[in-house]
Amino acid sequence: MLHVALWEPEIPPNTGNVARLCAATGAVLHLVGRLGFNLDDRHLRRAGLDYWPAVELRRHISIDDLVRALPAARVLPVSSKVQRPYASERYRDGDCLLFGSESKGLPPSVLERYTATSITIPMPGGGVRSLNLATAVAIVLYEALRQLQDW
Repeated sequence: MLHVALWEPEIPPNTGNVARLCAATGAVLHLVGRLGFNLDDRHLRRAGLDYWPAVELRRHISIDDLVRALPAARVLPVSSKVQRPYASERYRDGDCLLFGSESKGLPPSVLERYTATSITIPMPGGGVRSLNLATAVAIVLYEALRQLQDW
C-alpha cells in the first residue's frame, strides 16, 4: 500500500482528481495542514465523481501528525526545488509520497528534514516552474506502483 499526502492543497478540483487516483490505485489519501477549501466543496466532490466511497481519506493538522500516524512509512517529498529524479528512487510498500500546495510547494523546513528522500519530476523543457498537482501525483504514484507491482 502507498500513501499520498497533500500539504495544504488549495484547489478543490486538483484534490478531487488526486482522490480519484487514490481510488483507482488503492493508495490512502492524507490531507495535511490548512485546506484552501471545505471538504464538502462541490468542485472537490465533482472532480472525485462518485469514487469518494472508495477513497480512504485521513486528515492531519501537521506534518508531525502525519508522521506519527505512519510510523513505519518513509516520507518522500516531491518538489521542483530538489535534484534527485523520482525515477531513480526504489519505492517500498508503505511509502508516503508528499506533495506541496499548488502556489507554494512544500515548506523549506520539510525539504530540509527529508533531504535524503526528496525527489523531483524533471522538466527538461524549462518552460514552467511546476506541473499540475494531480499530474505530478499521477506520475510518481504510477512509477511507484509499476515498481511494486512488477508491471
